[in-house]
Amino acid sequence: MKVSDFTVDFRSGIPAYIQIVEQVQHKLSQGLLKPGEQLPTVRQMAAHLRVNFNTIARAYRVLDNAGLISTQQGRGTYILERLEENRHQQLKRGALLAQARRFFESLVRQGYQPQEVEECLRDFLHSWKNTPGVPPSKFRMREME
Repeated sequence: MKVSDFTVDFRSGIPAYIQIVEQVQHKLSQGLLKPGEQLPTVRQMAAHLRVNFNTIARAYRVLDNAGLISTQQGRGTYILERLEENRHQQLKRGALLAQARRFFESLVRQGYQPQEVEECLRDFLHSWKNTPGVPPSKFRMREME
């Protein structure tokens, strides 16, 4: 995995180390990171993302504690062996929940009410289910009244 495969959005309000953790989890759940694959070094990642060395070290510690990576002093940081299907599904679900939580927190900050959001999401999901293969940016949504 190249260091350029990772990004940090400093305007998101989400700590950089969490963004890194979630990107690794997402790449694992999608099969973009393979067992035994080496992650960029802490220094490489910090320099590329323009964050403090400790930020990347913290993200790697979280991933290590979760059993997803192994850091070997002097050798590097590697993705651990293939995840069991159950663990794979847990990671995928965890990534979905984290994104949903951020999405809803953003909506609350913007002053939306649950009923407005529910109606919009229902319409969006209807379009998604009934137009397979069409990117969400092309969905035809009815205007909320």
